[in-house]
Amino acid sequence: MHSGTSASGPGVEPGDDVAGGPGGSDHPAAPAVGRATITDVARVAGVSVATVSKVVNGRYGVAAATAERVLGVVEELGYESSLVARSLRRRQTNVIGVLVAEFEPFSTELLKGISAAINGTGYELLAYCGDAGRTDHVGWERRSLSRLAGTLIDGVVIVTPTLALPEHDGVPVVAIDPHTGPTGPATVDSDNLGGARMATEHLIGLGHTRIGYLGGRADLESARLRELGFREAMEAAGLTPDPDLVLEGGYRPDRSDRPTHDLLERPDRPTAVFAANDLSAIHVIQVAQELGLRVPEDLSVIGFDDVPEAAASTPPLTTIAQSLHEMGAEALRMVISMLESDATQPRHTRLPTRLVERASTAPPAA
Repeated sequence: MHSGTSASGPGVEPGDDVAGGPGGSDHPAAPAVGRATITDVARVAGVSVATVSKVVNGRYGVAAATAERVLGVVEELGYESSLVARSLRRRQTNVIGVLVAEFEPFSTELLKGISAAINGTGYELLAYCGDAGRTDHVGWERRSLSRLAGTLIDGVVIVTPTLALPEHDGVPVVAIDPHTGPTGPATVDSDNLGGARMATEHLIGLGHTRIGYLGGRADLESARLRELGFREAMEAAGLTPDPDLVLEGGYRPDRSDRPTHDLLERPDRPTAVFAANDLSAIHVIQVAQELGLRVPEDLSVIGFDDVPEAAASTPPLTTIAQSLHEMGAEALRMVISMLESDATQPRHTRLPTRLVERASTAPPAA
């Protein structure tokens, strides 16, 4: 390979100045304000824009010393392609991606745990929303991985992926609460089955026997397990769930609005509702209040997740807490372990849940 010491040698574009380097006395001034551009990199490195483009895109035809100087300027100026440059030079970026379908309370709490756990590890985070504005939700994570893996990120945490995913081009993958359950890559989830039993047993223990259930999406393993836990707890208490009171809410307030009205506007409405996530449970409380029902005097409501909105609702929501911060932190630790020990054997971590009693549940009215 050419050493790059000759100004007329291969890899030097017309007009490139090969003298000096970043920080030298003949080093042009860096941009004073604003985000660095490819033109800034070219000016500071003393090369053409075409040369910078070749270097950051990994194309041939640039002398080694010139490429090294350009990459140094890229990192010095914080040029937006610095992750690509770092990857090309060191075959790694020291960046771990966190892919989410959307930034909502569940994924935001996971991100908080990941962000706290990454301190002191030497890695950086790239949070990426892969499903914003799309209607074809299934497969969003594969599209996101194809854009980021191998170039911008060394490993990835994927929140609630819709499909089982293999490692992508050697990039370690850990899935949090995957739709398909503990299959494919390493996973982290919560005890959805045990938590749902706990929620139902809490309502039964208060004296409720006519209990409505507002489930999640039918394609999610967590939703299947929570409904199963509800049914198992009812049956263990000698109660038969009324099919008319077991409805799908989709884990979203907009999708749960009609089923909630169906539950609460019945003449034989339930005295308690277990909603499979907090946002749906909070919506149940709001609809109940709109219909003139008092919570918990006329209707008890319990949720699942313990997102911050649960404690802030009126009344504060009784719920099953997932260790969301710890789930995020554990997923990050698993990715780093795979990166640093070359461990590729998938493993699965399931964290316990716990009951958080607040003011939205009480014994049924006489």
